[in-house]
Amino acid sequence: MVANRLYTPGTAGLETLEGAAGPLGVGRFVVVQPSFYGTDNTVTLAALRALQGRGRGVAVIDPARTGDAALLPMHEVGVCGLRVNLYSTLAGLDVRKLDRMFGETAAVAARVGWHVEVLAALPLLVEHAGLLAGSPAPVVIDHFGLSQGFAPESREGEALLGLVAREHVWVKLSAPYRVSDDPLAVREDGGWMAALLRVAPGRCVWGSDWPHTPPHELQTGGGIPLPYRALDYGDVLRGFLDSAGDAALAERVLVGNPGRLYGFPG
Repeated sequence: MVANRLYTPGTAGLETLEGAAGPLGVGRFVVVQPSFYGTDNTVTLAALRALQGRGRGVAVIDPARTGDAALLPMHEVGVCGLRVNLYSTLAGLDVRKLDRMFGETAAVAARVGWHVEVLAALPLLVEHAGLLAGSPAPVVIDHFGLSQGFAPESREGEALLGLVAREHVWVKLSAPYRVSDDPLAVREDGGWMAALLRVAPGRCVWGSDWPHTPPHELQTGGGIPLPYRALDYGDVLRGFLDSAGDAALAERVLVGNPGRLYGFPG
């Protein structure tokens, strides 16, 4: 793990994830490179190899130091996206870096046919909406756009919905506890679920956000492992299904849409 990480995680193994998700019928997984590993994707790639085609990955690279030849082995095991994290990294605290970080990463992603996943708070997304709208690669906005404190009807909310309405912009309906006052929330309660599904029903995907990382305000650095949120995988999935309401729409978000975005067969 990188020395300047914002928190130290506990162990969260692939076998534990499959044990929680498998009985619920979840058999495909997207492994997103966590902030505490920086640009060392070793563990993420190992998980993808272990999943033997049932996994896809979102990696983190330094685009200035990573040539296309280095991306080929990643692609072969299932990596199909690159992450720009401006929320849970020290670099993300300097918002002036978004233009450079996103622009260079999006250029690489476009060249190899991948997407860019952006983790940033709603005000930052709105401030740079033009940059994301002009991306040469598909954009995936993480965790409801980290929209806590903003309603879909607000100026910021309308700006996010306008961005998501673009054909190359996707959004993850994941981690409702990241956009709620309740750190253990399994349902989004600010109206964002309905608003995003209305604007982009074919470009919304669900994610469990397992292993449910510690609340952001507790991520202040240090080497003592912080406990994960005490959430049940099944409760998180059922929370999404209850919020989505319509079974056909839920099926689209859980199966069809991610199949297209991540290139799963079938």
